[in-house]
Amino acid sequence: MPLLKKPPREEEEEGDPFAGHPESRYRRRATLERLVGLAPFGRARRPPPKEGSGERGRRRSEDFGLLRRLPGRRKASVEALGERPAPKRSSLLRLALGPRGRRGSGGERPAGAEGEGAAGGEPGGAQGGGEAREPLSVLEILELIQRRELVAADEQIIALEAECAAPGAVPAGGRQARDVALLYEALLAQLWAVVGEAVPAGRPYPPLRSVVRVLEQEEEADRQHPPGTPGRPRSLRRRWQEAVGRAAGERLAQVAPGAGLGARLAALAGRVVGDLGAVRCHVAPAYPPEYGAFGVYARGYHRALAQQLAALAQRALAVPDLYLLLDWHSNAYPREVLGHPEVGALLQAQALGPLLPPETQRGLESSCIAAVKLLRAHAERAPQITPEFGVEMAHGLLGVLANFLHSFQRKVERFLETPGEAAPPDGATSRAITLVNCCPPFRTFAERLAQFGHPESEEPRRQAHAALDKVTRLCNHVLTQRLFEDLKPYFNKLMKRKWLTSSDAFDTIVLLITGFTQKLRPLRPEPYQVLVSEVHRRVLIEYVRPLLQVRLVCTSAKMRARVAARLGDEARQLRELFSRLDSASPWLDSVVPRLRELLVLEDTAALQMEVGVLVRDFPDVRRKHVAAVLDVRGLRSQAARQEILGVVRDLEQGEAEPALPRHRAFFAELPAAREVRCLPFHLPRLARLSRLRLRRPHPGQARL
Repeated sequence: MPLLKKPPREEEEEGDPFAGHPESRYRRRATLERLVGLAPFGRARRPPPKEGSGERGRRRSEDFGLLRRLPGRRKASVEALGERPAPKRSSLLRLALGPRGRRGSGGERPAGAEGEGAAGGEPGGAQGGGEAREPLSVLEILELIQRRELVAADEQIIALEAECAAPGAVPAGGRQARDVALLYEALLAQLWAVVGEAVPAGRPYPPLRSVVRVLEQEEEADRQHPPGTPGRPRSLRRRWQEAVGRAAGERLAQVAPGAGLGARLAALAGRVVGDLGAVRCHVAPAYPPEYGAFGVYARGYHRALAQQLAALAQRALAVPDLYLLLDWHSNAYPREVLGHPEVGALLQAQALGPLLPPETQRGLESSCIAAVKLLRAHAERAPQITPEFGVEMAHGLLGVLANFLHSFQRKVERFLETPGEAAPPDGATSRAITLVNCCPPFRTFAERLAQFGHPESEEPRRQAHAALDKVTRLCNHVLTQRLFEDLKPYFNKLMKRKWLTSSDAFDTIVLLITGFTQKLRPLRPEPYQVLVSEVHRRVLIEYVRPLLQVRLVCTSAKMRARVAARLGDEARQLRELFSRLDSASPWLDSVVPRLRELLVLEDTAALQMEVGVLVRDFPDVRRKHVAAVLDVRGLRSQAARQEILGVVRDLEQGEAEPALPRHRAFFAELPAAREVRCLPFHLPRLARLSRLRLRRPHPGQARL
C-alpha cells in the first residue's frame, strides 16, 4: 500500500506543536521555548536561543504589551497593572501542557517555598539539582511583587536590567527598559508600604528583613554598574530615608485632626513618643547598625512634627492660642518629648534643632504682642487729645476687657473640663501653665485702665479680676489635682501608732511635693507664688486633718511628749520646705506648733492662753476643733475641758465677723470630729477586760 503524502496544510504547520493528529499531544509535547515562541494575535515567532549557550531565554511579556492596547487610558503607575484583569502566560501553559508537563518557575512555586520566601525574604524560583533558574516574564515578576516576595522580584528586575544593558540589546527607550522602570516603581511602592506598616504594628515586623535585603542588593548593583548607566545609581537608602519621613508625616496627620489646639498638641506629643518608643524596641533592631535607623526615624518624626506645627501657626489664632502654641514649642515639647525618660536621651543625641524656624516663632510673638497693643494704643493716644477723652476711653476699654475676660474664663472652663481627647497628665499640666500665664498681663492692664479714675470703673475692674481669679483657681486645680491624689495614701498613714516609730510616710510626702514643684518652672512669678501658697495651705490642712480625727489618744505624759516631738520635727521640715519654695503664706507655719503646745502644756491657765493665741491667729477655729486636740491629749477632767473650751465659746456665739477669704481659711475646711468623752480607762486594757468577761461562764450555766 503506497504511503500517503503529507497534505500541504500539514507541511505548513509543521512548526506548530499543536498541529497534527489530535492524540499526538500525548506523544509530543511542546517545549516552553517553542510555546512562548508562538506569535499570538498574528505576531512573528520568537527566534530560539542559540545552541550550546547554556541559557534559557527570558519569556517575553506579550500580554504586558497587550495591556497597552486595551480600551481606556493606561495609567503611568504599574500599580494599576495588578488591578486590571489580564491574561497570564501561566494559565496558557497549564492549558497547553496539562497537569503532567508543568515546569517549576518563580511564578508557580510550591506553597512551602512561597511561604519561606515571603517570610524570610529568601529569593524564590531556584531549581533544584543544579538546574539553571529560568528568567521570568514581566507579569510574573509583577506577581512576585504583589505577593511581597520582594527579594526574589528584585533579583529578577536586576537581571532584566542587565539584559537591557547587554551589547546588542534594545536601546534605553525600548519596551524592556520601560518594563524595568515600571517594575521598579511597583517594587518601591511595596517597599515603602512595608516601612509604613512597621511602626503601627507595635511589635517585631518580619517583612522589614526583606526591605533591608533589597536595599543591600540594590547598593551592590549600584557599585557594579559603571558611571553613566541609565537609571543608576538608584540610591535606595536615601529613598528609604525619605519614605520614613513620609510615613511619619502620614502618622501625625491622622492625630486628632478636629480637636482643639491644646488637645491636638498633646496628642501629637503622645504619638511621637509612642511611635519612637516602638522604633526603639521593635523597628530599629531590624536594620544593620550602620543604617542609624533610630536617628533616621527621629529626624523624620521631627520634620513631620515641624510641618504640623507650621500649619497650625498659619491659622488665625486668638491670643490664648498664640500663648499656648508658643509655650508648647518652647517649654512643653522639650519637657514632654525631648525629656521623656524612654526616648529623650536618644532624641537629644540627634541634635534635632527647633521645631519652628526662628522667623516663624518671631512672627507668632509679634502677632500676640500686636493683639494686646491694639487696646493699649487707644489707652495711650486718647489722653493725648484731652484728659477727659482719655478717661472715657479707658472706661470703655475696661468694659471691653472685662467682657473679653469673662468669655475667656468660660472657654477655659470648657477647655480644661472637656479637652476633647484623653491626654496624658503632662499635657494637661502644660495647658494649665500656659493659660494661667496669660493672667498677669491682663491683670496689670486692667489695673492701669482703672487708674484713670472714672467713677464707674470699679465694677468692670472687679469683674475683670474675678474672671482672672477664677481662671487661676481652675488652672491651679488642674495642676495640683494629681499631686494630692498621690499624697492621699501617705496622709492617711499619719497620726497612728506606726507613725510614732517610722517617718517613711512623711518623707514620701516631702519628696512628692519637691518633685511636683520642679514642673512649675515655666510659670510666671505671680501665678507661681499663688500656686505654691495654695499648695502650702492644702498640705497643712491634710496634715492636720488626721490629728483632728483623733486617730491617736495619748495615755501618758511620755506618749504626749513623743507625739509632740514628732509634730514639732515635721512642722519644722514643712516650714523649711515651703520657705525654699518661696511660699507667700508664712502665717501657715504656726498652726502645727500651736496645736503641739496644747499637748505639751500642763497648767490649765497656760492652755487657755494658748487657745486664745490659736483663735487670734486662726479666726475660723471652732470649739470642736479644740476639743478634738484635747481628746488626743487624753484630758479626762471635764472641769478643765470646760474652762479651756470656754475661750472659744464666745467666738461661736458672736458670728458677726465677716467670713475669711478662701486663701486665709484653714479650720473652716476641716470637719470637726465629734467630741469624744475621755474615760478613765486605758482603751486596750478595757478591750481585754471585755473579752475576759465574755469568756467567763455564767454561774447558772456552770450548774447546768
